[in-house]
Amino acid sequence: MGSLHRVAMACGLSVLLVGVVHAEDWKVAKNEDGIKVSLSEVPGSDYKAYQGVTLINAPLAKIKGLQEDVAGACSWIHECKTQKLLKHEGDKSWTYTQFNTPWPVTPRDSILEVTTTVAPDGTLTRNLKGVPTYMPEEKGFVRVAQVDGFWKLVPKGDNLTEVTYQVHTEPGGSVPAMVANKFVVDAPFKTLKALKERAEK
Repeated sequence: MGSLHRVAMACGLSVLLVGVVHAEDWKVAKNEDGIKVSLSEVPGSDYKAYQGVTLINAPLAKIKGLQEDVAGACSWIHECKTQKLLKHEGDKSWTYTQFNTPWPVTPRDSILEVTTTVAPDGTLTRNLKGVPTYMPEEKGFVRVAQVDGFWKLVPKGDNLTEVTYQVHTEPGGSVPAMVANKFVVDAPFKTLKALKERAEK
């Protein structure tokens, strides 16, 4: 049993390493206003993962507070129509969001399980996982089928915080390639730009 367990562990580790290597294959799609957006192909998916990185001239605690105001955060999240906190329990919270979409795409909604961790150096990470069956679907919306991503806030001293926002989604239903390709650049760029503006006020 021991040797089988070691083989299983090795196989699991190799899968993990392949995933990590693939996730590093980022290509810069936009770099302006101090925000760098990169995209990566995802095996088996028609939709690219996106990553936005910026340095915000504000303490981590202020950015953390803006994120924890779930309803208020809708004002700086790209194409957010409305957002609410469904449940909070320990280091986890569940949020429901409705998104605007360009015609003729049916509006989307999503339910996220957000797990927050804080490292010894003060780095705050919020892991985002879609839980589409957490509650029944809403009429007039297509539920986003899959979300995997994270927010990472790293304190850089002198009230500076490096913010990384990385996500891959399977939007469900049919989304034209032109709309999808525009969204994966606009979502991290416009979200981080709006967050930066509010945090630096």
